[in-house]
Amino acid sequence: MNPKTTQELLPEQKAALLRKIRESHAYLKAYADMDFMGRKDLRSVRLQLELLKPELILRENKIRSTIVVFGSARILSGEEARRLLDIAKENLSEHPRDVELKRFVVAAEKKVELSHWYEEARRFAALLSKAQQAGRDLEHVITTGGGPGIMEAANRGAWECGAKSIG
Repeated sequence: MNPKTTQELLPEQKAALLRKIRESHAYLKAYADMDFMGRKDLRSVRLQLELLKPELILRENKIRSTIVVFGSARILSGEEARRLLDIAKENLSEHPRDVELKRFVVAAEKKVELSHWYEEARRFAALLSKAQQAGRDLEHVITTGGGPGIMEAANRGAWECGAKSIG
């Protein structure tokens, strides 16, 4: 026999019923219900949120404008490129006839040659970042995909002069 009112329930029955209600998706706020938010019907709402979130965060951090820096993830810093070249040359000196090791040396030399772009990205970001520190609101904040390579260099350039960057 089912009780007709909650007054007829035992305390543990009341607690179980309350727990069942609170665990129900219907009890959750819409924004906290991931199954609900993931519905196909709410795709446009999710897209609006994807646009709104970064806009609010930028505003909260007084970031008025950004400069996006992107580039090859394969470009290494000069130090790293030279370290790889040293290793490749050392391996080749131990096995001078190894064709594959010769290719590694050529590839490492190319990485050293291209590493100046890492330094250029670093200097570029530092130059812009120093200028954006002048005002109350931040202008031209360096924004990247996070790295490695050119994006890492840009974030590093901003960080080295104490500026904010995104990425």
